[in-house]
Amino acid sequence: MNHVTEPPTPDNHLELMDTQEEEVAEDGGGDGGGDGGGGGGGVISEGGEEEQMNGDAQEVSSSTTQHDTEMDEDDARSEAKFQFRVKDFSKLKDTMLSPPCYVRNLPWKIMVMPRTSQSQDRQPQRSLGFFLQCNGESESTSWSCNAVADLRLLSVRDGEPPFTRKIQHLFYSKENDWGFSHFMPWNDVLDPEKGYIKEDTITLEVWVSADAPHGVSWDSKKHTGYVGLKNQGATCYMNSLLQVLYFTSQLRMAVYKMPTESDDSTKSVALALQRVFHELQTSDKPVGTKKLTKSFGWETLDSFMQHDAQEFLRVLLDKLETKMKGTCVEGVIPRLFEGKTVSYFKCKHVDYTSSRTETFYDIQLNIKGKKNILESFKDYISVETLEGDNKYDAGEHGLQEADKGVIFQSFPPVLHLHLMRFQYDPITDSNVKINDRYEFPEKLNMDQFLQKPESTPATYVLHAVLVHSGDNHGGHYVVFINPKGDGRWCKFDDDVVSRCSKQEAIDHNFGGHEDDLNLTVKHCTNAYMLVYIRESCLKTVLQEVTEEDIPQELIDRLQEEKRVEMIRRKERNEAHLYMSVQVVLEDAFSGHQGNDLYDPDKVNYRTFRVKKSATLQEFLEQVAESLKYPVEQIRPWPLNLRTNQTNRPTLLDLETELHKPLSEISDNSNPWTVFMETVPPDSGLKALTAFDKDSDVLLFFKYYDPRHKRLHYCGHHYMHISFNVQELVPLLNERAGLPLSTELALFEEIKPNLVERLADLDRPLEKVLDELMDGDIIVFQRDDLLDDPSLELPSCRDYFRDLFFRVEVTFCDKTVPTDPGFTMELSQRMNYDQMARAVAHRLDTDPYLLQFFKSQSYRDGPGNPVRCTYEGTLKDMLVCMKPRHPKKIYYQQLSIKINELENKRQFKCMWLGERMKEEQELVLYPNKNGTVADLLHEARKQVTLSENGSGKLRLVDISSYKIASTPPESMSLDALSTAGTRSYRIEEIPPEDLHVAEDEMLIQVAHFHKEIFSTFGIPFLFKVKQGEHFSHVRDRIQKKLDVPDKEYEKYRFAIVVMGRPTFITDDEVVNLQEFKPHPNQTSLPAKPWLGLEHVNKAPKRSRYNYLEKPIKIYN
Repeated sequence: MNHVTEPPTPDNHLELMDTQEEEVAEDGGGDGGGDGGGGGGGVISEGGEEEQMNGDAQEVSSSTTQHDTEMDEDDARSEAKFQFRVKDFSKLKDTMLSPPCYVRNLPWKIMVMPRTSQSQDRQPQRSLGFFLQCNGESESTSWSCNAVADLRLLSVRDGEPPFTRKIQHLFYSKENDWGFSHFMPWNDVLDPEKGYIKEDTITLEVWVSADAPHGVSWDSKKHTGYVGLKNQGATCYMNSLLQVLYFTSQLRMAVYKMPTESDDSTKSVALALQRVFHELQTSDKPVGTKKLTKSFGWETLDSFMQHDAQEFLRVLLDKLETKMKGTCVEGVIPRLFEGKTVSYFKCKHVDYTSSRTETFYDIQLNIKGKKNILESFKDYISVETLEGDNKYDAGEHGLQEADKGVIFQSFPPVLHLHLMRFQYDPITDSNVKINDRYEFPEKLNMDQFLQKPESTPATYVLHAVLVHSGDNHGGHYVVFINPKGDGRWCKFDDDVVSRCSKQEAIDHNFGGHEDDLNLTVKHCTNAYMLVYIRESCLKTVLQEVTEEDIPQELIDRLQEEKRVEMIRRKERNEAHLYMSVQVVLEDAFSGHQGNDLYDPDKVNYRTFRVKKSATLQEFLEQVAESLKYPVEQIRPWPLNLRTNQTNRPTLLDLETELHKPLSEISDNSNPWTVFMETVPPDSGLKALTAFDKDSDVLLFFKYYDPRHKRLHYCGHHYMHISFNVQELVPLLNERAGLPLSTELALFEEIKPNLVERLADLDRPLEKVLDELMDGDIIVFQRDDLLDDPSLELPSCRDYFRDLFFRVEVTFCDKTVPTDPGFTMELSQRMNYDQMARAVAHRLDTDPYLLQFFKSQSYRDGPGNPVRCTYEGTLKDMLVCMKPRHPKKIYYQQLSIKINELENKRQFKCMWLGERMKEEQELVLYPNKNGTVADLLHEARKQVTLSENGSGKLRLVDISSYKIASTPPESMSLDALSTAGTRSYRIEEIPPEDLHVAEDEMLIQVAHFHKEIFSTFGIPFLFKVKQGEHFSHVRDRIQKKLDVPDKEYEKYRFAIVVMGRPTFITDDEVVNLQEFKPHPNQTSLPAKPWLGLEHVNKAPKRSRYNYLEKPIKIYN
């Protein structure tokens, strides 16, 4: 019941709600009408609130107040029984709650109230509402607790059983109570004859058994001594297996001793497992596994996919075994998990036996139709008799009747049994889960399954039960472990660990029908893997692992990791108190060939992490110490983005700003970028020159060399705004290394592609430069080179215009899927020929042997080809590119010139060699308006014909591994369809096929397995003769396919007409009429074909569903 606090609700609303609930209760029967509690919405008392009765108007039985002394006093217990006595029951009007009884550290209360609904004859019917509430007063929304309970109305007569109803429910914040709106009709409760009321008092009782809760402060370490593992999304299957391996103490000791000193902490699986095991052993809180899965090389998605648990275990143990080779713990895994079987064939009538010994790390047991483990093992070693068509090939003895079987030679100390709960169902063509009841004992003797007895009895003790809830498409995994082998079980449910009974761990996980809850469906919670430990090895395998058993170097490394992590966590937590200041020095301006003073994407900043509350003075002291300069030798100039999108230094008034916090000075910019001016190292100055903010301006200079098309940074200068610009010329000549008398042309760099020449240099600076500001850039060059016709970019104005149109383009090879390509800086004004020449020069090839493709706008990949006659510019080719994305053009190198290729069409097909075993891809370039004959002519240039062949080629049209047609040479290439599964093959015509008589026919032959639509392999054309015996046809086909006799015996032949097979025998003869299209077909018919039915021995195609991809541990 989700209680609400609202004004009183009209009675008609209550009646409607109760009617709905009554229907649910009738449907739900024993499961609590589910909603009994969804009991939904709650009953609202006359005052608009539920009332908790503490014995004021209605007394609570004293027996409930003593539950702490009468029952187990541990609030963390898994189950409890408590009562609630309701006095003056006949006068009950509102909801009553009992005092709490604590189970699993949560408060549980009995909730009772009168309920009214309409009966089938629309008469009001009053009932007793009886619910169990869990954690009802909590404001948290993240908790949950799964529980089963008996709700009982006790009889007042001695020896009479109570009236009982059962519930099972996952309690959480929105459904924190569950029970029955109509537990019993009100009049039946009041009827003394029924025996449930005495002196107007009834007694309600609840027995509840709950799992450990999630989302509340459950202390697993305190209650069990162990901690759980956090779930990353769908890693509960992995968590279960990791706990099993952790409690295999001998393996844990070996994992600790693996040498990982030089391993990469992010990629080493061994180190990550050591870390998880160490934290499980020492931590008080649930342990994370993100570093472990990251070491596997898994992306985030892998952690949200449920993999096969057995496959994961095998892959992980294989990784560990490989890591242990050549170390002091080599061989530990085989010694723990490796057993041996003997597979044998024993002939019945001759003295011949063949056997082979194989090793195993786990055993898969078939459970379908089996009652228990012993039946499965008997099935595992059952003997199969090979007889009739299935006789055994006994070498020199020929085919013999024989017994085939397997027997165990030895069992390992730790026995992993995988119960095959997931099996393939051919009817649904999918895997299904088998939920049948399947029993397994706490102690298991395996001696009867051994070839001969071992030195110690093969008696095993159950150590772990791995359990799956759900179906084949997903679910939840938990594990029950008997850590010390002493029968004291714990349940490990991801991050929650709790004590549990032996019955919960074993009996409740057999599967089958859940009788306790009267459910008609099969219970989907059951064991799928069991771990048994050999009784004689218990002490060794489960030996206690102490801190002393862990190498000190490993402990030191893991502690150092934690220390560094704590520092990083602290930094992250305090990040909001800090800001980054990026300091750029004048050295970064040298060599810059673009606009402004430097390229923000390429510069190496000196980054300082500074408290936002720190003053400018404190920051300057920090920078001075880092740069090894006195504070008086540095001056900050914040870099600001101007309205014209240029990035220039601006004045910071040290007199007024020095003691202000950085957050205020920087306008909360993070990061804040500052140009730090320093005294030139060889100047001999003790401090920076004074700067008058009212009359001085900070200028920067660049020298443009038109002969090399390069810019040279020439430093900065404080200049009085009233000085004539001409006074700068000697300074600029000196800095550029030019004679002092050289005439210069000066320009102001205003913004990208806007550079203006400064005229009237004899006037004051403030008159020459418009909007004079600190950070202005003056570009100068030799005046005599301004109009030199021999120079490509004679003026800096030309240079900046060219720069404006320059773009970095990455060229990727279209034929290499992951080609990173190479990057070139080109002008967007280039035409196709200029671009092709530039790329061809880089690739050292002919520009005409390159074909270019635009990049697709919606995804990364080549789009449409660019014709060699393209009249647009490079900018037009990049028109679809998104801003800030790397600009890409794809190319492929050609064997024929691009201008010829554009008059041809590309045609991909396969070439079938003489032996019919291998197909090879051909890429042909026939003329666009060509025919099949032109295509075959092009193919002849690329293929090798057989020595004694016909020398003639034909084109074969193939669809779904069957031949659809053989297009004639005169057919236009435009008429050939490449849609769907259709493809084309070129082959040399066998000499015998060149001439086909009237009583002969070329028929189509294809391979299939079981179903007609399951075609595979290489189809072919085959000549048959009217009246020819099929036995002869069969022999000729075997010779053509070169199939061994033993394998060919299993081939069956069928004539397939309109999708229906008619199997034929060797004594039948060929009737050509059967291979002609049916005359009644209205649409264009597919010709009948000869089918060869046999098993497809080609490798299976890889799993195509990403949800079914195999587990890989990449590192």
